[in-house]
Amino acid sequence: MITINDVSKSYGTLQALQAIGLHIPKGCCFGLVGPNGAGKSTLMKIIVGVLESFEGEIEVGGMSIHSSRQSVKRNIGYVPQDICLEETLTARDNLLFFGRLYGLSGRQLHERIKIVLGLIGLEDREKSIVSTFSGGMKRRLNIGCALLHEPGLVILDEPTVGIDPQSRHSIFQLIHRLKSDGTTIIYSSHYMEEVEQLCESVGFIDRGRLVEHGTMKDVLARHRHSSLYVEGEHITPDMLAGFGDVSPKEAGFLVHSDTPMQTLQRLAGTLADQEVTPARLELSQAKLEDIFFKLTGTQLRDQT
Repeated sequence: MITINDVSKSYGTLQALQAIGLHIPKGCCFGLVGPNGAGKSTLMKIIVGVLESFEGEIEVGGMSIHSSRQSVKRNIGYVPQDICLEETLTARDNLLFFGRLYGLSGRQLHERIKIVLGLIGLEDREKSIVSTFSGGMKRRLNIGCALLHEPGLVILDEPTVGIDPQSRHSIFQLIHRLKSDGTTIIYSSHYMEEVEQLCESVGFIDRGRLVEHGTMKDVLARHRHSSLYVEGEHITPDMLAGFGDVSPKEAGFLVHSDTPMQTLQRLAGTLADQEVTPARLELSQAKLEDIFFKLTGTQLRDQT
């Protein structure tokens, strides 16, 4: 669906993107991960056509962004992080406005509005003024506006920031529905658990460079190694040093070992001999967030 070849973008002396190259297959949910300022939004704006000047080549659905810009735009639904709604109008009037921007009218537009309201779970609030909506409802309506023209590619930039659990669940259900219909999705987020749950492929961007990408299964296989997590009073790094490489994590320590099961047994025996009872002693596998930190030295948690 999307092929990105050697894409770079500069703002004066600032290199926002550096030789980005990747392929996103049709019907895939691709997680685009990186800290603020890494280049995620720049790449998405280039794909959408908001930024027209860049080096390299991008094809969407077999069409070049350079030579078929308008055709590419018509096949994309873009949901920016900042909510773009007219809050003095009703939900339905917002959908009417955006539908007409996409070139829809008449019966087709009204049928699509009905379908989209069902998809985003706002059928009973179509005549309500948007200013009365919760943040999560506004997010869902914002996504709905980008789905009216049935795009083949949907780009979601941080769609769950600051929303309630009900709306988060509703957005997840919508994404699964879109994937089942063959829609390709680029999902930008710093909530790694969401990316692991929703995406089949992932790309890590840091300082304008693509530092890792591939299917979720392959990325995890390349970097996910079992280790031990131990936590408890009187447990110190010196006590653990003979069992592998030790690093702090949360309220305890990770012990990295090539033979984690055997190390677990030995460590449990040693702690018992020393009459030290751990609060937790368990096998631990690196999560996507841990892998990103290992590759970049950057934490994503709680960034806004």
